[in-house]
Amino acid sequence: MSKYKRIFLIVMDSVGIGEAPDAKKYGDEGANTLGHIAEHMNGLYMPNMERLGLGNIHELKGIKKVAKPLAYYTKMQEKSAGKDTMTGHWELMGLFVDKSFQVFPEGFPKELIKELERKSGRRVIGNKPASGTEILEELGKEHMENGAIIVYTSADSVLQIAAHEEIIPLKELYDICEIARELTLERKHMVGRVIARPFLGEPGNFQRTANRHDYALKPFNRTVMNELKDEGYDVFAIGKISDIYDGEGITESIRTKSNMDGMDKLIETLNMDFSGLSFVNLVDFDAIYGHRRDPQGYGKALQEFDVRLLEVFQKIEEEDLLIITADHGNDPIHHGTDHTREYVPLLLYSPSMKNGGKEIPLRTTFADIGATLADNFGVEKPGYGASFIQELD
Repeated sequence: MSKYKRIFLIVMDSVGIGEAPDAKKYGDEGANTLGHIAEHMNGLYMPNMERLGLGNIHELKGIKKVAKPLAYYTKMQEKSAGKDTMTGHWELMGLFVDKSFQVFPEGFPKELIKELERKSGRRVIGNKPASGTEILEELGKEHMENGAIIVYTSADSVLQIAAHEEIIPLKELYDICEIARELTLERKHMVGRVIARPFLGEPGNFQRTANRHDYALKPFNRTVMNELKDEGYDVFAIGKISDIYDGEGITESIRTKSNMDGMDKLIETLNMDFSGLSFVNLVDFDAIYGHRRDPQGYGKALQEFDVRLLEVFQKIEEEDLLIITADHGNDPIHHGTDHTREYVPLLLYSPSMKNGGKEIPLRTTFADIGATLADNFGVEKPGYGASFIQELD
């Protein structure tokens, strides 16, 4: 019988908590997403995360270390190579990625772009690393004038295609992205994700819409989510979770428009009677604030998230477990616009923990979460990771 009937897993996308031991290998020495944001804000005000024990994991300005935290707490180190969203999430569910996904710091190869133009019937402009807002400012007007698609990448393994919804209809944009996905399955061009980036507005005032769609690689092996689904458990994928796993191991996919919408949808599942996993990714931390190196906006978003935890506390039940963690770092004080190789926080809370929480040992792989889910629900465990379910009183 399961120890917990329902597990709610919140991934605060990119909320790292200090450089990992191998940060130097990635050019990320000194990175500390939460620490640097707290310093920039002259102290973060996150009383609910403080009560759980966030300040006990790492010294953070404005967040006190508490004598009796509500949650079990520690931090996790990524075992896989790379610091990509997919790598982090796949490892959370029990996979080990031994080679980083390919990146394209000089843009995509000419032969790939020519083939994309031929098959899509649209000319390509851009083809370089860029932030989503800057590339629209630079090329949005030209795109509207001639209908060329804007192709760009980032420090991540992504091929992004931007198009104005009134110039290129969504269905056509999605079709073009499917062509790009097929073209980038070849090993020499392989990328983790192709992303549709639709936008609206006029030159000088472009806004990306909520109609983003990710076309990810399928996980190379079964994850714990596959095991849960096959054994009849519910697996709710909220936000971009379904895209990250390409729909594998998911019983219901729930789209979101923002962090706050993600919390709304998570809270809706708290009101439901189910057995299994409710899994949300809060993407705004990463996409809107981390990559754009906006520590002020990032800090405010963290504080807004903290407020929403009150609703979670009000609705969570004795047979539930809340897990709060992250998938990598994205220090907005760090150089560049890339993710950062960091530890991530891990907080575990249930109302059944009558004596409160305490520190548990450092986790040396994110896959410990997948192993814990498997152990709790009695399904086949992944090849990586060690369950910590017995450490939770």
